[in-house]
Amino acid sequence: MPDMSASASLATTHLVTLAEFDQNKVTPGVLGFIVFAAMALAVWGLMKSMSRHMGKVDFKEPSETEKNKPRKGTPGSGTAQPSKG
Repeated sequence: MPDMSASASLATTHLVTLAEFDQNKVTPGVLGFIVFAAMALAVWGLMKSMSRHMGKVDFKEPSETEKNKPRKGTPGSGTAQPSKG
């Protein structure tokens, strides 16, 4: 039967090297994940809101007769009258 202590010590050595990390290496960590998740939720919310608002917009173009007909209350819709004063 092979000696189990040799394989156990070899496995422990590999686990210790995986557990060690470089102090000079910068990683985003939990705070980076939280910021990323918050930004993703914000973008998702803005896209949902934009989709809802774009659904309310009426893209129907006016016909040619409506384009040329002056509307009441707009500049150029009536006759010019001198001001009193």
